[in-house]
Amino acid sequence: MRFKHYNQQQTMLLPYSFDDLIPHTHAVRIVDQVVESLNIQPLLKAYSKEGNPGYHPKMLLKVMLYAYMTNIYSSRKIELALRENINFMWLTSMTIVDHNTINRFRSDKLKESFKEIFKQVVLMLASEGLVNLKQIYTDGTKIEAQAGRYTFVWGKSIKTNKAKMLTQLKELWNYAQSIDNEDDPNPEPTEFKEISKEVIEKTVAKIDAKLSGNEKTSSKAKAKLRYIKNNFTSNLEKYEKQEAILGERNSYSKTDTQATFMRMKEDHMLNGQLKPAYNTQISTQNQIIVHYTIHQNPTDTKTLQPHLENLEQTFGKKLFKKIKEITTDAGYGSEENYDYLKQKKLKAFVKYNTFEKEQDQNYQKKHKAFSKENLYYNPEEDYYVCPMGQKMHKTYQNQKTTTTGYTQTLSHYQAKNCEGCSLRGQCFKAQGNRSIERNHNLERHKQQARELLLSEIGIQRRKQRSADVEPVFAQLKHNNGFRRFSLKGLQKVELEFGLMALGHNLRKKIAA
Repeated sequence: MRFKHYNQQQTMLLPYSFDDLIPHTHAVRIVDQVVESLNIQPLLKAYSKEGNPGYHPKMLLKVMLYAYMTNIYSSRKIELALRENINFMWLTSMTIVDHNTINRFRSDKLKESFKEIFKQVVLMLASEGLVNLKQIYTDGTKIEAQAGRYTFVWGKSIKTNKAKMLTQLKELWNYAQSIDNEDDPNPEPTEFKEISKEVIEKTVAKIDAKLSGNEKTSSKAKAKLRYIKNNFTSNLEKYEKQEAILGERNSYSKTDTQATFMRMKEDHMLNGQLKPAYNTQISTQNQIIVHYTIHQNPTDTKTLQPHLENLEQTFGKKLFKKIKEITTDAGYGSEENYDYLKQKKLKAFVKYNTFEKEQDQNYQKKHKAFSKENLYYNPEEDYYVCPMGQKMHKTYQNQKTTTTGYTQTLSHYQAKNCEGCSLRGQCFKAQGNRSIERNHNLERHKQQARELLLSEIGIQRRKQRSADVEPVFAQLKHNNGFRRFSLKGLQKVELEFGLMALGHNLRKKIAA
């Protein structure tokens, strides 16, 4: 049998070069060209002039970007690739970097300057005509944190435990009063409104004084007092530390205290469990990520404003003013967001929560006659008209402050006489006369949004949104397998997602 010549010990006069082995159109060459064109002065500020010379930041940045482009996220796997993968060897000129150095560069050196690097690449793509920064499509997804799935702390549990402590303290105080002042018709009053270290110490000292040496004291009461002495102060300190970590959140993970428990669609147990995660927000155009932010709040409604403020801060007011339109789904439709977008002079193709239902003919037939949204309103005289033609005048007006500090103005209207009305059973079920609550500012915003969304351009933007921003998440999470962060902490998580986003943009540049 005949075979082609094969000899591993064959010497070569001129050894192979990496340029011969790597095609000129290969992705690794694009990464090299992009990084070489960047201004890395912000990155150089993270380095000290003293000490031994470090690896060149351009080389490490190229390695990190190409690693995330090829779905290699572990620092140990990146180190292995530097030893075995010719593309990484070409980027580093055969320099071997250990995984600790790679991790320090990713976690520490890049954290202050990466947003500026990301911005430069986006502007480069804009100069090439891939994006124009005139309209953006915004959406969010939840990505699981690198934290223990069952190491949780809940804000409600802390409040419940503190309430139990207060109740136990009050019960023991009442018991001490009862056995010490059986003949006293006016026992010493004590206020138990809120638990604190001072309340515990003061009350325990009084209880101890009443129970010690009293023959009527039961062994159970002595054991309870002993438990309160030994545990209540330390438990309260622990709860206060946990509340400081929680801030305005309702939960966090003990192994990544900045991760919040969120209900996610992708669930490893397939039963909709709450898991520690971060809420990732992106704005895209032509499936290129223009901007990204990471949030601890699971509700998209509360992330839009900080997301756009960060976009303005990153790109500057001049570039931010170029953005004329924003398109989102119904998760962002709130009065506060509509006001903010109007203030920023952005044309908002933003759905509100009942927009899709309103397009359903069955829903319209069911709710058209009696729904408060469809009652006739006279703006000049400020009254509504019920289905029977009765005027519903304003009874009072109140203000409500949301958790974000936004103030809403609510108007209340009520009919004068609904007794004996033939339509009462269909109109409303409550007792008395029918009353409704209306937010006129929100209704104005919803009417404007409705007109925009149902216009020809609005229909086009709604169709484009589902084909622009949502496929980006599918690419990152399903095609690239990025379903869980590798790092812990809000700042490091944001940097890691930024590397993923930049890798995604470079893939789009190569495909263009």
